[in-house]
Amino acid sequence: MTDRSKLAVFSSSLRTILVAAVLTGAHASHAQMTAMVAVDPSSPKDALGSAYVDLSVSLAKATGQDVRVDRNTNFADVLRSTRTGEYDIYVVPPHVAASALSHGYISLAATDKVETFVLVAKPGVASVKQLKGTKLYLAQQDSIYSYMAKGLLNEAGVSIHEAGDVQYKNTSGAGLIAVSLGVAHATVVRKAEYQEWARNQSTKLVVLLESKQVPAGLTILVKKTATDSQRERLSKWAVGSNPAQSGLGKLRLTTPQDSAGYEYLGGLGHFTPGQLAGVTRISAKEAAELIGQGAQMVDVRSEKEFKAKHIPGAASVPYLEKSVKDISFDAKVDDFSALDKLDKNKPTVFGCNGAECWKSYKASKVATERGFKKVYWLRGGLPEWEARGLPLAAD
Repeated sequence: MTDRSKLAVFSSSLRTILVAAVLTGAHASHAQMTAMVAVDPSSPKDALGSAYVDLSVSLAKATGQDVRVDRNTNFADVLRSTRTGEYDIYVVPPHVAASALSHGYISLAATDKVETFVLVAKPGVASVKQLKGTKLYLAQQDSIYSYMAKGLLNEAGVSIHEAGDVQYKNTSGAGLIAVSLGVAHATVVRKAEYQEWARNQSTKLVVLLESKQVPAGLTILVKKTATDSQRERLSKWAVGSNPAQSGLGKLRLTTPQDSAGYEYLGGLGHFTPGQLAGVTRISAKEAAELIGQGAQMVDVRSEKEFKAKHIPGAASVPYLEKSVKDISFDAKVDDFSALDKLDKNKPTVFGCNGAECWKSYKASKVATERGFKKVYWLRGGLPEWEARGLPLAAD
């Protein structure tokens, strides 16, 4: 083959490659995006906001790409999908948004500002502790209502599993009726819902717990890997005043100030309670003072984590956590044998990986039950210690 022939073959091959690349690039730029729209059937306002608009058409116009929109009211499945990053876009209630935010998504806009939830009980129930063994009436499992119920009870030191009977239904308002009639002992609803209901009732229920302010309505999120252009297009789509353009009516862009509400909401799902009976909760500064006075610092994280960094002088007492992350955990399935090597007469501080780590909570509780004289719980753990600029050690 002559050099000219070789050059012709090479040029032809190069053209083929370039055409294929252009076509592939063009296809990629118009690749289908996926969106999950999850509305709570027990929240009529949220359901109506997206029920009558073809969001696939609306989103396609906004993004310039085909968008497949899936709808789901099974929140256990939707929450799972946020952890595995199954969708490019989410239009979901705030507790699902909180999960997505910790798994590679950013929030763009929300339909409402903030709201609070209340745990209300029938007359005669004076404290949360009295709900043990009783009947709770909640909206469907993993809805914002049941999510808040679990979180509020957990913060108060009571597990939802300690209730004798928990009934999950698809309507939140029915919970107030059930409690007022004595069919159930307590329920969780939006504070505004309860106030509106209470104005027309002669029987007043008892408000046992009230949440902090949390994001309300629906939140729109997109993967962090989305392009700047995609984010900008979706943001404009979200705040459009024409429902035919946005599909949800006029939204507001989320701001950095919203992050605290989502963090609190996300924490309710898995954070340790704020208190532990028989144990003194302390700050990192107080822990440092106690260690300086001779208290033994016990680190219950894994050996690998301890070797990477730890509090100077701490004893590494790791254990394999098998029990559920709940105040009703079964200590028999965990291995706490290492606690027997510690001096029960010395003040003892337990710590691990922060408020969402249950190991130090469980170890503190078991140590108290096993006769340790004085137990302190560094709930903020090593993250709080490090954030305070206190010294660290490593192996």
